[in-house]
Amino acid sequence: MNAPRVGERRGKASALQSLEKRVVACERCPELRAYCAEVARVKKREYRDAEYWGRPVPAFGDPRARLVLVGLAPGAHGSNRTGRPFTGDASGLWLYRALFRAGFANRAESTARGDGLELRDALITAAVRCAPPGNKPTPQQLRNCAPYLDEEFSALATVRVVLGLGAIGTRAAYDALLRGGYVFSERPAFAHGAEAQAVRESDGRKIVLLASYHPSRQNTNTGVLTEPMFDAIFRRAVELIGVTVCP
Repeated sequence: MNAPRVGERRGKASALQSLEKRVVACERCPELRAYCAEVARVKKREYRDAEYWGRPVPAFGDPRARLVLVGLAPGAHGSNRTGRPFTGDASGLWLYRALFRAGFANRAESTARGDGLELRDALITAAVRCAPPGNKPTPQQLRNCAPYLDEEFSALATVRVVLGLGAIGTRAAYDALLRGGYVFSERPAFAHGAEAQAVRESDGRKIVLLASYHPSRQNTNTGVLTEPMFDAIFRRAVELIGVTVCP
């Protein structure tokens, strides 16, 4: 696989920056915009002195990433407060610790935009960019956000592994790859550690779709997802990036 040229890389980064601005200004789901704004107005007692973001949350990470993580949606008092994926809630504590241990982050803690956190070779995005009530987006809301994921996959020319966090994130990633012209030998079933290779018919480019349980409190507090299980996913991602995907 040929590496993108310098001009191409700059163009892709510029496309991501443009997309980020459009995501933040998005009004495709008026009901979600109203909900996020109301959460930002009322606030949680714990964060009553904080200034909430209260808008759609753009992707975060390295525009040259070989690993892309697709989550569900911002948390009402996490990303909807901080404006950065998996920042400010319990899920983010787990995710960024794991990314740090695997070498994808320069620090293990994520508290706020501007806290010095950087991702290396990884980018985090989501199936839905606004916090949905009860963390349950509707099918229409997922469809409304899907074009943003398509554009990100198109702009990220170096991606080798896509990691779906939870069933919804994994399904959103699978559907985006299909829309991008990738073909799977079979439709992958969701399971922690499941993986499937996709090939783009137009040029033979290969991407591996990897699945993980979501690091939500529902999973981490009950032992459905443990830190060793989560670390194993990122070790596998490193293996795939380094060996399997591109000959």
